[in-house]
Amino acid sequence: MTTDSTTPAHSKRRKRALAAITVAFAVAGAAYGVYYRTTLSHYQQTDNAYVGGNLVTLSSQVAGNVVEIGADETQLVKAGAPVVKLDPADAEVALQQAQARLGAAVRQQRQRYADVAQFDAAIAQRKLALANAQEDLARRAPLAADHTVSGEDVAHARQAVANAKAAVAVAEKQALAAQAGVSGVPLAEHPAVQAARAEYIAAWLAVRRNAVAAPVSGYVARRNVQVGARVTPGQPLMAIVPLEQLWVDANFKESEVRDIRIGQPATIEADVYGGKVVYHGKVLGLSAGTGSAFSVLPAQNASGNWIKVVQRVPVRIALDPQELAAHPLRIGLSTTVTVDIHHTDGAMLGSAMPPAPVYQTKVLEQPLQQAGVAADGVIARNL
Repeated sequence: MTTDSTTPAHSKRRKRALAAITVAFAVAGAAYGVYYRTTLSHYQQTDNAYVGGNLVTLSSQVAGNVVEIGADETQLVKAGAPVVKLDPADAEVALQQAQARLGAAVRQQRQRYADVAQFDAAIAQRKLALANAQEDLARRAPLAADHTVSGEDVAHARQAVANAKAAVAVAEKQALAAQAGVSGVPLAEHPAVQAARAEYIAAWLAVRRNAVAAPVSGYVARRNVQVGARVTPGQPLMAIVPLEQLWVDANFKESEVRDIRIGQPATIEADVYGGKVVYHGKVLGLSAGTGSAFSVLPAQNASGNWIKVVQRVPVRIALDPQELAAHPLRIGLSTTVTVDIHHTDGAMLGSAMPPAPVYQTKVLEQPLQQAGVAADGVIARNL
């Protein structure tokens, strides 16, 4: 009797428990549906996101042998600091050669300018000889009528006049040729002198460029230059990473970028700090193509065994500089990005190029005015 009386009661309790669990799951599902509809649907999240940044390659503008390296991997360098120094001997010898060529060009042009006056004097001399020949012919011609002077002497006199006229014409042509090379410009501004001056300035700048300066402030990475190595212009020596110029490239699925707009707020969590540090940024722009389209070997989807793969579009997220300074990141770190897509009235495509440069450096500027003063000094000494 006890067993029969307790079995229905136990069955009822179990039914009530199952009903309560079912109701709880239904309520939880409905609550989650409401929460997703009102909150989660207004956010897009991806963990396929990595920190990006500028990798500034340091290279030399001149050829030479490395004699000193001022910074190594992971070390901080300031913009303008000499990081690599080259042997200056070759550049100094080249400067002396350029100085000699500039002086020689000035002296050569001095001679050409002096030749103009010489040819002018030659014209005057030839004209004087012509006048004398004409006077001699004028004296002899009347005497030939009464045979006081032989006809042969008169013929010689006429030939002398013709020769004198030809000499005047030659001298005039030579003077024109000499004037064509120097007329219109002062000696110091002659093209030949200016060309030698430009070579001197280039050699003068090459001496200063034997010290390879850091174009930006940052940390040294990927150093592949050694002391004693021969470097050539444009050869990568090392990379400098400015850690204050970082961003996050979040790779969203193509179905997720429909409502992502430029300027939308975003939160970023980096794996290196975990959930303890949350960065706040905003959408800076969307890539003009998918990651596979810009890869080294783009996929060829025209093959017969094609399988559709969901593509991802890189979305660049700008970081807060103050948060970045408080908790530094490194290029390539993994992050989780959540974009708030409540407001979809922003632009989906980027704006035009800004009027101000995005990045710039004044480290590579050279004192051309000082180089010009040095070149003008060489010209003045040879004038």
